Amino acid sequence: MRAVLLSLGAWASAQQIGTHEQEEHPAMALWTCDAAGCSKEMKSLVLDANWRWLHNGEYTNCYKDGDWDKTLCSDPITCALNCHMEGNSEESYKSTYGIKAIEDGVELGFVTTTKYGSNYGSRVYMLDDENNYQMFKLKNREFTLTADMKKMPCGLNGAVYFVEMDADGGKARSGGTNAAGAKYGTGYCDAQCPHDMKFMNGKANTIGWNASHDPPIGSWGICCAEMDIWEANSRATAYTPHPCSITGPYVCSGTECGDNSADERYDGVCDKDGCDYNHYRLGDKEYYGRGRGFTVDSKKKVTVVTQFITEGNTDDGDLIDIRRFYVQDGRVIPNSNISIAGMTGDSVTDATCAAMKTAFGDINDFARKGGLKAMGEALQRGMVLVMSLWDDSDANMLWLDADYPLDKDPSFPGVNRGPCRTDTGVPAYLREKQLVQRFSRSSLYPRARVRYSKIKVGTLGSTFGAGGDEEDEDDDIYGDDRRLNEVHI
Repeated sequence: MRAVLLSLGAWASAQQIGTHEQEEHPAMALWTCDAAGCSKEMKSLVLDANWRWLHNGEYTNCYKDGDWDKTLCSDPITCALNCHMEGNSEESYKSTYGIKAIEDGVELGFVTTTKYGSNYGSRVYMLDDENNYQMFKLKNREFTLTADMKKMPCGLNGAVYFVEMDADGGKARSGGTNAAGAKYGTGYCDAQCPHDMKFMNGKANTIGWNASHDPPIGSWGICCAEMDIWEANSRATAYTPHPCSITGPYVCSGTECGDNSADERYDGVCDKDGCDYNHYRLGDKEYYGRGRGFTVDSKKKVTVVTQFITEGNTDDGDLIDIRRFYVQDGRVIPNSNISIAGMTGDSVTDATCAAMKTAFGDINDFARKGGLKAMGEALQRGMVLVMSLWDDSDANMLWLDADYPLDKDPSFPGVNRGPCRTDTGVPAYLREKQLVQRFSRSSLYPRARVRYSKIKVGTLGSTFGAGGDEEDEDDDIYGDDRRLNEVHI
């Protein structure tokens, strides 16, 4: 980790706040439940800082077309002093970023086009109040959401997950360098130690910035524990714990980032692979998908229940199991059973994860980084709820919904992760497919989106009930995993 020692007085106005548009936050409901029932409270959502306009306090961009202005941002300190992070009205959330409040939830659109260009995907966090994220402590608890994945094709990922961000968005940790904080969506980190975050602890990530990389990246990464509750499109889904050997957000450089490009994936501070429970990958190819032929029909809304079981069923016991089931059409649906030779189970335990790694020929970095015990410790400290919609420029989302890695025989256990073709997750293809609809009258490919609603947290068995029935329909274009002849990559 690179340390920079500075006088606090010099940083009083660093990572400043813009004044062109007042920041507003779309509303989002949260239910807290126990044996006596559930109580509803209105919270709100905030857009991640990386999506925001950065300028010099007037109208000159600090960051444009993937690169920093060399005058305004000659180094991390100068950039933080010069640049303002702009707010967004609730209308801008919708018209610029495709984020809009719906009944008891939020809708995220994949492509949103304005006169300034197109926005692809988004990431939002739940706020407790205007200046702090809602913190969730999930040991010996369950977390429930309702997901609408019908308009999510191959190659996209609608994700709901928790990361060990700071409640204030890193304001206190920065020592005064971050004035924007949670109100403006600062402080993101995850187990992939992303290098594309523009600011880390209030300092611009300008050192070694590579504008030609997709996405553009700097030399610093930002790491923390991550619990993926729901990563999915309408063809495949997984839930995955990612423990780390560090506590809270950690700015990395070099080997500790675990970069693939340096062949150091398993030398970093976080478990990037995680222990993923993907029904398709674990042998049940008829469990989740589009239509009546699947146990869980992704063309209908589904309630997703995740339970964090501790030793002794106490709040301070070690995490020993992460269980999953679904509620759809008035039925509680147990999780799929593993049907890989030599393996049994229907949840994430340390033993199950070890058996998976052996069967798939994978390195058990999950155990190296502390396994479920370490994941539980992060959950006990408190984590921030993230909701996102994204495409994948690094691996084309093949790790979720297709054959991956491509240099392995698809018949080898663990390689086949979903039914999608290996060429349908290329971001240029996905984005072009959306823009064809945007700029023509054709109904060739209606616009992709995801909806999350009815977020609940509570004691075990308290957050869910029977769901209503929905009419099934013939499949539509969102179930198409073919490439379009008109699109050339």
